[in-house]
Amino acid sequence: MQDLAAYSQTAIRQGSKSFAKAAMLFDPETRDSVTMLYAWCRYCDDVIDGQTLGHGQQELGIEEKRARLRMLQDETDRICDGQPSAIPAFAALAQVVQRHGIERRYLFELLEGFGLDAEEARFRTLDDTLHYCYHVAGVVGVMMARIMGARDREVILRAADLGIAFQLTNIARDVIEDMQVGRCYLPEQWLERSGIRREDMHLPEHHAALHALACELVELAEQYYASARIGMAQLPWRCAWAIASALLIYRDIGLRVRAAQPAAWHGRMQVPGKSKLAHVCRGWFVATAAVARRRRPPTVSRAGLWTKADA
Repeated sequence: MQDLAAYSQTAIRQGSKSFAKAAMLFDPETRDSVTMLYAWCRYCDDVIDGQTLGHGQQELGIEEKRARLRMLQDETDRICDGQPSAIPAFAALAQVVQRHGIERRYLFELLEGFGLDAEEARFRTLDDTLHYCYHVAGVVGVMMARIMGARDREVILRAADLGIAFQLTNIARDVIEDMQVGRCYLPEQWLERSGIRREDMHLPEHHAALHALACELVELAEQYYASARIGMAQLPWRCAWAIASALLIYRDIGLRVRAAQPAAWHGRMQVPGKSKLAHVCRGWFVATAAVARRRRPPTVSRAGLWTKADA
């Protein structure tokens, strides 16, 4: 079987250039585990969407998606039972589970999120959207935090907040792209408030209103980013630096969405390489300041933020 670390590094470089840049800052052992977990998450997402490393799109029916989800669930069960896998992404996951004791519930919470996509779920309320954000990204933040040694519940909750912030940013950036493949993660109540029927989202006359709703998601993400900054103070310094850099890079995407003119808001907003480097440098200072106040009471409350009921 191919070298799993090399396989995982390829997956993260091709699947998420922003996170790949931040992942370079981890110590080698943590970096291997983080990239291997990412490779499994990316593989599962691609299987459900019919993509390759987040790119391309096959037309898959709901029954085919359900069959693919069952395959992912069965293979994940095998890993949790300590059985080997011939699929590189699952072999990589097995190493992460063994090293860090990642609980089965978290793996299946992520698969539940992919199941929402497989079932082409609709999101009526903001809570519905946030529930989805947790299951496809917040729980990834939880597992990443576990890899970095976090066990305190408050830190775990704030790690979930970072994942939720990342996904809110993704949704805000990709409203038009998602709409083109029949998906909408904006709360339908928001659409109704703006006088937009879901089936009419594609009409040019609604473009400005959709951009305004995307900007609302960006503003909401700011609350989750602020919470996540508090949690990173409890991480080892190099981990805090990597997470701070990822936060700043991803947050920049949302700020670019907000700053864009509605007419120019199309395609994926990207952070230029020089800006990413600047965020990595700034992340050093953010992480250093965060770790320095490690023993101080949190300055940002989580009051009002979405929290999984049984977290």
